[in-house]
Amino acid sequence: MNNTLRRVAVIGGSRIPFCRSNTLYADSSNLEMLTATLNGLVDKFDLKGALIDDAVGGAVVSHSRDWNLAREAVLGSKLSPSTPGTTLVQACGTSLQAAIMIGAKIATGASESGIAMGSDTTSDAPIVVKPKLAHRLVEVQTARSTMDKIKAFKGFSPGELVPVPPSTSEPRTGLSMGQHTELMAQEWKISREDQDRLAFESHKKAAEAYRSGYMDDLVVPFAGVFRDNNLREDVSLEKLATLKPAFDKERGTLTAGNSTPLTDGAAAVLLASEEWAASRGLPVQAYLTYSQTSALAFVEGEGLLMAPTIAVSKMLDRAVLKLQDFDFYEIHEAFAAQVLATLKAFEDPDYCKKKLGRDMPLGSIDRAKMNVKGSSLAYGHPFAATGARIIANLAKLLSQHGGRGLISVCTAGGMGVSAILESAKAAEMRAAA
Repeated sequence: MNNTLRRVAVIGGSRIPFCRSNTLYADSSNLEMLTATLNGLVDKFDLKGALIDDAVGGAVVSHSRDWNLAREAVLGSKLSPSTPGTTLVQACGTSLQAAIMIGAKIATGASESGIAMGSDTTSDAPIVVKPKLAHRLVEVQTARSTMDKIKAFKGFSPGELVPVPPSTSEPRTGLSMGQHTELMAQEWKISREDQDRLAFESHKKAAEAYRSGYMDDLVVPFAGVFRDNNLREDVSLEKLATLKPAFDKERGTLTAGNSTPLTDGAAAVLLASEEWAASRGLPVQAYLTYSQTSALAFVEGEGLLMAPTIAVSKMLDRAVLKLQDFDFYEIHEAFAAQVLATLKAFEDPDYCKKKLGRDMPLGSIDRAKMNVKGSSLAYGHPFAATGARIIANLAKLLSQHGGRGLISVCTAGGMGVSAILESAKAAEMRAAA
């Protein structure tokens, strides 16, 4: 029995363009988008007919018909139909968590390859009926006679026909993620100007990534769309400053410009053992070396999207690294305010002492190394797909420039997921140390 953990190789990723909800993908389902994304990955890495040990992922907003989404996407793709599919959901951390789970199996020898993936659409959000009408409909289905079916509607009122609108608000607080982030912005004194500047920089960097051709092998066309339609090349600080608050009309600082829009899209990333990659002639872009998942008591007043600070702190301790020991930082931009609050928390001695149990603050990062190709404020944020998009992007950066990268993703429910990716050279230096 081999008790040595194997290195987890990130081969690369692919995604379809991300689009604002109810625009270009208004008629596309999660299954269609995820299947197209898988086929993009198949074409990129010559995987037609290949048996992959695990395909793991899911969608945060999904219909009951998508109860087996991952497996159905596999069956609709050009992968071997013998590839298992496991549907997983952890809000915005879904596909990053999927990669972590796949990585654990590869590291221990339980599998040789895996695809972490995610898809989301709020254009095709499930519209459900009220419980009273739902019970009536169930009675009708089980009724044995016409009279029993008629009896099921005794006392019926037209108000029962009003559907329950879809919502992404937190069930335990009733507040939307934007409202929670407004509270964080107020607590951490995040200015409107700083939020707008972060959004401006994200759009500019993403636009340059497309102009330079960097995005060419990361995005495959779908439904006649070739690039993300949330991206604004003509963005300006002046335009952003004109936008009205979106979540707190009186004293809010979050706007449609410095917050991610509801987005449709899908992404996937291929991970493998070094042996499996070599057998197929696939170069390794990076290695997944550490990860951490954490949560906090947001219902009791802690910031909903601050859990990544806990995850990152614990992960750094395990990796014996400092926050400054990275060449790239991929901090998911759910909201500009959330990113800025996270950075302030890293620098705050009181927060690091009380919340993270550290004698010294984690400190600041070099902002020039953060989200160097733009992030979710520019590209958009299909909840379950964002983690795979980030992994694919960071792995490509490391394959081109070397070094080490940190991933931080906040999620609904007060959770955070973090990970470390290293280039081949950085991983070898660590192993030799």
